[in-house]
Amino acid sequence: MTSAAGPAQDGDGRRNVSDAVGVAVLGACAAWSLVTAAVHDGRPEGVLLAVLAVAAGYAAGRICGALLPVAALGAAALTGLALVVAVPHLSSGPEIITPLGHAGATAAVLTLATGAACCAAWAARSPSPRVVLGALAAGIVATAAVVGSTTGFVTCAGVLLCSLAAGRMRRRRGAGLAGLVLAATAVTAGTWAVAADTLPEGLTASLAGQLTPHRVELWQDALALARQDAALGVGPGRFGEASATAARTLLSDGKPHSAPLQQAAEQGIVGLVLLAAAFGWLLYTLWRSPRPTPVVLTAGAALTALAAIAAVGNALSFTTVSVGAGLLAGLATARPLADTA
Repeated sequence: MTSAAGPAQDGDGRRNVSDAVGVAVLGACAAWSLVTAAVHDGRPEGVLLAVLAVAAGYAAGRICGALLPVAALGAAALTGLALVVAVPHLSSGPEIITPLGHAGATAAVLTLATGAACCAAWAARSPSPRVVLGALAAGIVATAAVVGSTTGFVTCAGVLLCSLAAGRMRRRRGAGLAGLVLAATAVTAGTWAVAADTLPEGLTASLAGQLTPHRVELWQDALALARQDAALGVGPGRFGEASATAARTLLSDGKPHSAPLQQAAEQGIVGLVLLAAAFGWLLYTLWRSPRPTPVVLTAGAALTALAAIAAVGNALSFTTVSVGAGLLAGLATARPLADTA
């Protein structure tokens, strides 16, 4: 009896450590935004709301995942799909009118929904629910194509393929998560290289055509602002005022449409490090998760795809996306009550 309780207690201890790390990281993100806002008269409300959204989603996911380990994941997938179909713009205001639009948020929600559906399929213990949930995941991929979200189609298909591959890595979750970290780092480095204009001319021109010159100009402004004050940035919420490109854009949303560059421009290197730490914490808590490895790697793939979308867009500016990221992480790390009985 002691041997049976030992592993469970060790698992609870590891999860307590990951939860403590999460509290520290999210708390630091909130505190640093207040510090930089105080120095530069910034507006930290957006950062604080995003931190609260991730924390609330994670807590809700842990609770729902413990009570309904399969149904909660399936419900999350259906909710994400319904949001995209019923509320195409996901938000009112300038975000849906500016040249860069709301496409990133749509792609992010569809990606998280695909991840939730695939996680639910792996969590199911009988073939019939697994087939139904797998079909739901494929349906979400098809929906991304129908609604015209090219990015969403690519990322959703990528998550689905990664989920299928995860079934062959049941004892190598560490290696899989390390690969996801490298993928997120590569996308971020590519974004930085485009902003710094350090890529070969032909490749830069090709990427600028895909990303739009307007977005590249915003990235260049963000990088220039980050270099001006690498320690503190210009203050949260002040990119729109400091950026010449944003200032001359009609109905600008005041964002550079790249989460890493926005953090660097508005909150300096420390803000960028804290953003990376938040992503690292999500993958760390997945590594410590008691759920099966395919569930863990599928959730990690969805969150990595979200990080890639956020690196080239404004997806994290939507509360729905922040809540969804926290919710998926919480659902994928919850210990079902049936396993502790």
